[in-house]
Amino acid sequence: MAITDLIPWGRGRDVTTRRSENYNPVLTLHREMNRLFDDVFRGFDVAPFGGSFEQSMNWPSIEVNESDKDVKVTAELPGLDEKDVQVELANGVLSIKGEKKTETEDKDRKFSERYYGRFERRIPIEDVDQDKISAAFKNGVLTVTMPKLPQAESKVKRIAINSK
Repeated sequence: MAITDLIPWGRGRDVTTRRSENYNPVLTLHREMNRLFDDVFRGFDVAPFGGSFEQSMNWPSIEVNESDKDVKVTAELPGLDEKDVQVELANGVLSIKGEKKTETEDKDRKFSERYYGRFERRIPIEDVDQDKISAAFKNGVLTVTMPKLPQAESKVKRIAINSK
């Protein structure tokens, strides 16, 4: 057995090509690590760092908009009703949680890319008037509007930049 047979990345490759002037060991390591991660995630039928796994971890999709007067959080919740969703603000964290139930039994399903089950998104929110928060649900889109406190608007201090 040759010593090159003991090195996993050297199997089936010509040793002389590795020592050519275009050989970059860091690039080779990078490619091998990518291949290893791809192989591991392929075994779970999950795309690495993207695809259906990431979507299920960050479902529902949200959008946060902030103006001088308020903060708006919009969440896409297709296929759900208001009764399936719960919105809470506690300790400076807005929680949107609920459950999307399946319409069919698992034995009838051959393939599905849809997400079912419980979900929860937590968004840190500061300096809003808790008594004036409102939420609206229309066509599978939840919009939570949180007016800012008057002192929150004055917390921003602009700092002048001096040139030397």
